Amino acid sequence: MSVPTAGQRDPDRDPGLQPERTRLAWRRTTLSGTVVAVLAVKTVLHGGASAAGVVACAVCCVLWLGFLSVAHRRIRALAVAPSPAAFAPRHAVAAVFCTVAMAVCGAALVL
Repeated sequence: MSVPTAGQRDPDRDPGLQPERTRLAWRRTTLSGTVVAVLAVKTVLHGGASAAGVVACAVCCVLWLGFLSVAHRRIRALAVAPSPAAFAPRHAVAAVFCTVAMAVCGAALVL
């Protein structure tokens, strides 16, 4: 089997499945964010409720809601159109910001 060069399409690849794969990836990422938010709440409740811990947990939950909003907007866009529009840069920046900030909040809770 030959490898397609630049400008050629792979005849074995079904481009119609790409939106479905992307939609499933967004769902998996949303589930991972949900686990992070739940673990943040568990950490605060189990380790004692310090003021810094509660703030970090609250920020983590707000960031999770923001990521959930961006993800569901993208999932709906991928489900509606057979050829969805490109992901808006501001939504991509929001998703990255929420992900990185949740990691920072998680690190603050652990330390």
